[in-house]
Amino acid sequence: MMRSLIIVALAATLVLSLAHSSAIREGHADVPVAATAEQVRPLQAGDPAPRFIVETVESEPFDFDPGKLERPVLILTFRGGWCPYCNMYLSDMRHVIPEIRDMGVDVLFLSGDRSELLYASLESQAQEDIADLDYTILSDANAQAAIALGIAFRAGDRTIDYVNNKGDGYSASSMDRHGVLPVPAVFAIGKDGVIAYSYVNADYKVRLPADELLSAAEMIAAAD
Repeated sequence: MMRSLIIVALAATLVLSLAHSSAIREGHADVPVAATAEQVRPLQAGDPAPRFIVETVESEPFDFDPGKLERPVLILTFRGGWCPYCNMYLSDMRHVIPEIRDMGVDVLFLSGDRSELLYASLESQAQEDIADLDYTILSDANAQAAIALGIAFRAGDRTIDYVNNKGDGYSASSMDRHGVLPVPAVFAIGKDGVIAYSYVNADYKVRLPADELLSAAEMIAAAD
């Protein structure tokens, strides 16, 4: 009996060890969530893009697998619809997303809001501006993608209180669920699954200009 228990325990340890090793290979799962936005350690150009699972607007799982990309991808992360700077940036994207899509590049927006709030939490102007664009908006309320990309940090109590006071239903965002926020970022990933360009700025008020986003898209489109 004792021998059987020991064998089971060893097997469980081996499984956990293999799972942890796999997570490390697939991103920054080995890097703890940063204490502040300034301390994040994002993946860089030349790093393999991580695999992660987020949710669609319909609350269905969306498996981002860089080993099975059919087209190059731009990933744009933002904090949530409660963030006015995120709304402004999403609105600005209407000027460049069609051109990026014409290059053969897919565009994924990752939000910290839970799936049913992906649109509802956005300001009405932002909703109108992006309504007809060909892109995919996804929920990273579990912060899996943010952690894998190395852009997750601990949200302060003041920010969490601010969001929860914005309206009913914000409690299942990545902040209230895990106390985590993503630093707004851009990752340009080639069809080979390797990050070709990354932009991460700890100052959430500063975002990648449209012309530089186009340049990043052109880079991965040309390599396709």
